[in-house]
Amino acid sequence: MRGRLSTLWRRLTQVALAIGIASVGTATSVAAQVPVDRPVTFTKDIAPILQRSCQRCHQPDSVAPLSLLTYEQVRPYARAIKQRTGLRNAPWSRGAMPPWFLERNIGIQKVKNDISLSDKEIATIAKWADSGAPEGDRADMPPPLKFRGESEWELGKPDLIVSSPTFIVPAVSSDIGTAFGKTATGLTEDRYVASIEFKEVTRYVAGKAPVGQGTIGSRYVIHHAGISIGQEDDEVGEVSAEEDSVGSRQQLSLTEVARNADVFPEEMGKLLPGPHSALFFDNMHIHSAGVPGSERETRLDLGLHLHPTGYKPKYKVQGLGLSSSVIQVSPEMGNQRIDQYFVTTQPIKLTNFEPHQHAAGVRFCMEAIIGSIHETINCSGYDHNWVRNYQYDENVMPLLPKGTILHSTGYLDNTPQNANVIDTRNLSRFGNSSVNNMFITFEQAVLLTEEQYQDELAKRREYLARTHEEVIGCPDCWVVPFEKWGQPVEKTVAQAKR
Repeated sequence: MRGRLSTLWRRLTQVALAIGIASVGTATSVAAQVPVDRPVTFTKDIAPILQRSCQRCHQPDSVAPLSLLTYEQVRPYARAIKQRTGLRNAPWSRGAMPPWFLERNIGIQKVKNDISLSDKEIATIAKWADSGAPEGDRADMPPPLKFRGESEWELGKPDLIVSSPTFIVPAVSSDIGTAFGKTATGLTEDRYVASIEFKEVTRYVAGKAPVGQGTIGSRYVIHHAGISIGQEDDEVGEVSAEEDSVGSRQQLSLTEVARNADVFPEEMGKLLPGPHSALFFDNMHIHSAGVPGSERETRLDLGLHLHPTGYKPKYKVQGLGLSSSVIQVSPEMGNQRIDQYFVTTQPIKLTNFEPHQHAAGVRFCMEAIIGSIHETINCSGYDHNWVRNYQYDENVMPLLPKGTILHSTGYLDNTPQNANVIDTRNLSRFGNSSVNNMFITFEQAVLLTEEQYQDELAKRREYLARTHEEVIGCPDCWVVPFEKWGQPVEKTVAQAKR
C-alpha cells in the first residue's frame, strides 16, 4: 500500500508541475522571441554576447578560425553569425555556435559555465544582422576581456603540474590508439585533488606549422585520453572507460577535444597517493593533421588544484563509464538507436552529464527509472568535434536511491546529412577509431551510504521548499515519510508542509 501511495502522489505532483511549467514555458518562449524595440547595435547589444559566449575561442592564436574582438573584425561575418547561432534550434543543434548542445526543453538546465545563447540573444543577433549590422555609440562598448596566455591556466595557477611523456605524431596517418606512458607525481604525502585541467602542448618538428593543416585551430591532435593513478613500478596499460580501477590503478579523469575542466564539489576529492605515485596516460586517441610536413611533438599537461594538507573528503567520488560495446551502425541509415542500462548498487549523486560517441553520433539522452517512474535527466545533441562536459550546479545534481536504473540512449546518423562521417557506405561497430563508434556516458558519481543519502535528501527537500523549483532527478524528493495515527505514510513535500 505504501508503495502505491508513493507512486500515486508522485504521478499527481508530476502532472500538476508539468501543466504549470508548460504554461510558464510557453509564455516565456514567446516573449523571448521578440527583439528589443530600439535599434540593435554592436557596442551595446552584440559585444556583450560575444564576450560571454564566443571570444574566449574567437581571438588571435586561439582554436577558432577567426577573431571576434572588434567591430571591424565582426562586421563582415554578421550574416554568418546569425546563421550559425540560429542553428541552435536545428535538429541536434548541428553546426551551432557556440558549441553547446544541451537541449533546453527537457531535463536539468542548471549547469556551470553555460555559454549557450538564450532565444532572446539569438533573436537580437538576427535583428542586428538584418538591420545592416550597425556599430552604435563607441561609448557603449564594454571593456575588453583579458585572456589568459598560453602559459596560464583557466582555473588559475595549479598546485601541481604533471606532464605526460612526449609523443611524435606523424604528419599523415590513420587514427592512433596508444598509451603515452607514465609520469611520477613527485608527491611525498597523500593529497586530494579538487580540480583537474588539461592542456595539450605541441612543438612542430620542422619548427613551423604548415599552412592548411587539418586539426582544430592548428592546436589539437589528441581527441581523447584517459588518465589513471598508480604506482611508479606498475605496468603501463589501459584502464578502460567501463571500469574505474584495474588492480592498483584508479581512474583519475579523462580529457576530450575542447572539453572543459573537472571541478569537484568542496566535500569530495580524488586521492593522489604520496610517495612513488604516478599518473598513467592511457587510451590515447590521436589524429594526425593529414598535411605533409606537419609532424609534431605532443604532450599533455595536467594542472591539478589540491585540497589542503590534512583534508579528508566527506564523500567518495568515483568515475563511471556507462557504456555498451554492442554497436552496429548500418550504412546509409539515419535515426539509428543504441540503448544501455546500469543499476545503482547504492545511493549516488551525479555531478555531471558527459556523452561520448564517435562521428556517427548526433544525440544522447539519459533517464532514471525507479519502479514505474521514468524521468529524463538530460538530452543533448552530439558533435564529435566538440565534446562537452555538463557539470551540474550543486542543488540540482541527480540524487538517486539504490536500485535506480540509469538508461542511456544514443542516436546515430550514418547518412550524407552528417558531415562528420567520412564514408557513409560503411558498416561500423565498436572501436577506438573515429570511423568506428563508441557509446559511453562519462559520469562522476558521489557514492553515498544510506545515512548520507537521507542527509542529502533533507538538504534537497529544504532547497526545493524554499525555491519551488521543478524536481528532476530526485525521485525520493517527491515524498516525505512521517507518522500519522501510529502508521507510516508518505505524502508529497508540498502536502507535508501544510
